[in-house]
Parts: sequence; structure tokens; C-alpha cells
Amino acid sequence: MIQILSLLFYFTFPSLIIYLCRKSSLMNKIGEILLLYIVGILVSNLVVFPLGLGDSLKGVQDALTSVTILLAFPMILFGCDFKNWKLKKAIIALCIGLVSVVAVDVIGFYIFNDNQTGFEKIAGLLVGVYTGGTPNLASLKIALNVDAETYIFVHTFDMIISFVYLVFLMSFGIKVFRLFLSHRVTESPSHQGGSEFNVQGSELSYSGILTKKHFPKTLGALGLAVLIIGVGMGVSLLISGKVDDMLVLILTMTTLSIAVSFLPFVRKMEKSYDAGMYLVLIFSLVVASMVDITAIDYRAGANIIAYIAFVIFGSLVLSIILSKIFKVDSDTMVITSVALINSPLFVPMIAESMKNKKVIITGITVGVIGYAVGNYLGIIVSQLLK
Repeated sequence: MIQILSLLFYFTFPSLIIYLCRKSSLMNKIGEILLLYIVGILVSNLVVFPLGLGDSLKGVQDALTSVTILLAFPMILFGCDFKNWKLKKAIIALCIGLVSVVAVDVIGFYIFNDNQTGFEKIAGLLVGVYTGGTPNLASLKIALNVDAETYIFVHTFDMIISFVYLVFLMSFGIKVFRLFLSHRVTESPSHQGGSEFNVQGSELSYSGILTKKHFPKTLGALGLAVLIIGVGMGVSLLISGKVDDMLVLILTMTTLSIAVSFLPFVRKMEKSYDAGMYLVLIFSLVVASMVDITAIDYRAGANIIAYIAFVIFGSLVLSIILSKIFKVDSDTMVITSVALINSPLFVPMIAESMKNKKVIITGITVGVIGYAVGNYLGIIVSQLLK
């Protein structure tokens, strides 16, 4: 029974938040995603409704986080216009992001290392996870022979501080960075249907998804997304022997989704992007409801916690400085940082917070390349610091 109520809550509550944001200018400024994060944490930790407690719900939550974001990923890409994407800007942004993470990680190693044996392994883990994501963190655990206790500790606080980082960006960080770096509203692309997507004051029309005009095409987009996921898993199985090798899966899904976005019948799926973003809202609520802030031992390994925070926010500061020097705009800088620090799966979420779809392909490309180089960089940095 609790599983059914949880599913109903997860799938319907985002629609209430959307409605309230349309009615309240204050809530609209905060944004749907940030509000859902707040609600999810409150629901889980205040036990208003025990969504985040007990093993009975863990399976539901794990399944929803995987299914919603994997389905949202191609549906969002179907609705993007890639014709005007600038490759040179993406390459510069990628180099800035990688240099920033590695440089700050090395600096942090000398600041926070309290002569702890194997601290260079933690440095390697952080380089891997903040250039490639959790899949690289897991593989580097094996490659660097990191003990289970250290790995779990790093992984736990990586998720917590990365979450704080996302909240910081969505609350006021993006606005602040636009004051320091160039930001041109006119660079936003058009989306399906040909109407101009204005960066300021734009909002998604979720209400049209269920209409007679759009619902069949939205179902078609959903079916096409399922097909692409299936192909991606098949390719992953052939190449790596696992259906969930994230590097292969994301590469395959991204390539196929971008390719089919140029097909005329896909271009007519006007609500594909909106439906994909609604799945992202569900994902946001589920992820937040899984955070148990009472189960964290904050005093254990304080230097490691400080090291993680230093790498995340320090690399962001260095990225701002380098972006100013090399004339990279604020939105490209932010989306690159998110793609590396969090993963390409979080790119659409931040792009929507910025009201700028054009940076999606740049962010996803940077994130996918980060997956590919993360293990190499993690091992190199760890060996050099040893």
C-alpha cells in the first residue's frame, strides 16, 4: 500500500508545484525543481509521509530515479535544435572544466592531507568523480584499491555536497555568474514548433501534454525513448558485457537521440521536451526524498568533507576566472561545471533553471567526454601525488 501511495505522490505532486508556480510570482522565482528538492527533504526527514524510510520503499525509489531520468534524457534531446551548436565553444569550456577540477584537486591535496595514509587515493577518486561521475568513482575504487569504508564515506559526502552545489546554482548562483561573465539572451535556440525560446520569463506549457492534439505524439516520443534505451542497453551489453555501462549507454543514447531529432516526424512531437522535463521534476522529488540528514556522521573525516567541498566550489571559482579570460559565457561555464561535477544527466535540469536550451548539447557532450577521460585522470593524479 505504501508503495502505491508513494508512486501517486511522486507522479502527481510535481503538477501541484507547477500550478503553484504559475499562480505565485515568488514561487515561480524559486523554481519548480528547487521547490521539489525542498519538499522531498522535508517529507523524508520530518516523516510527514515516510517516503524515505525503510527498505520497502528503497526499491521503488531506486527504480524511479533510473527510469525517469533515462526516459527524460532522449525526450529532452528530441526537442532541442542542434543546428546552431558551436563546437569550438564546447571544446574551450571542456578544457577549462577539466583543468579547473585537476588543479584545485591537487591544491586541495596539499591543504587537507593530514599525513593520512593513502590520501592520494582520495585525490584520485575526486578527480574521477568530478570529471566523469559516479561510474568512474566506482571503477577507480577498484583501480586504486580503495577500502570500502573510505569509498562509502567519499561517495556519501560527494552526493550531499553536490546536492548543495545544485541548490546554490538554482537559487542564486546562476544569476550571480551572469553578472561576472557575458550573457546574451538572444543566443537561446528555438525549440520544436519554431517559436523562439526566450531566456527571460519563459516557462514550459505542461498543460498541453494531455490534450488530444499532443498526447498521441507525446506517447510516440515516449515509445521512441524506450526504443533508444533498449538499443543503448544492447550496445552496452555487446561492448562491456553489462547492460548498464553508463559510458556506453549515455554515448549510444545521446548519439541516437540527436540523430532522430532531425527527422520530420520527431520534430512534430512538440511536447516531447515538456514531457521530458516533467520526468525530471519527478526525478528531483524522488532523489530529494532519499536524503536522510540524520544518518550522517559529520564529525568523522572532517578533512575529507572539507576537501570534497573545496574541490567542488574551488573548481567552480577557477572556472569563472578562466572563462572570463577566454571569453566563455556564463551559461556555458555553468552547464560545463554541472556536467563534470554532477553528470550529463543533470544538464537538462540546470538548462531549464537557466531558461536556456541551447547549452544542453554542450553540457551533455562535455559530460560524456568526462566519462571517457575520468578514469585516466584519476589514476594519473593519484600516481603523481603518491
